[in-house]
Amino acid sequence: MPQVDFYQLTRDPASAILPALAGKSLAEGHRMHIAHASEDARAALSEALWSAAPESFLAHGQAGQCDEARQPILLSALATGGNGAQYCAIADGDWRDDVDGYDRIFFLFEPDKVEAARTVWKALSAKDGWQCHYWKQDGGRWARAA
Repeated sequence: MPQVDFYQLTRDPASAILPALAGKSLAEGHRMHIAHASEDARAALSEALWSAAPESFLAHGQAGQCDEARQPILLSALATGGNGAQYCAIADGDWRDDVDGYDRIFFLFEPDKVEAARTVWKALSAKDGWQCHYWKQDGGRWARAA
């Protein structure tokens, strides 16, 4: 049963949020695929993953530029990749329909994409077996909205 976590980015950009989500996912034993249409944004996400914490980095690669099967985190313009990920983060706010194979999807969107995110929420909530959750920033923390 897929779970979709909607994250409305009101304070921090995706590059500030994704290292924490990816790190937690890896710590739980789950590989992650990160989708963003912009090559520049993927480069910024890559830099954020390398420098997430001073004492560590989150190993990853860009689709088409590495041995994808070996990457615990794979960045791509598409929502599918060759690293066998259980989790997918859609980091540009543009929903992709080819996510059925993931156990969990993190859908990050900025305020200008709220209406599109609402449409996605309604469609996914109507699908049998899909769970949707909304997360909002509360100061420096993320809180699940009721």
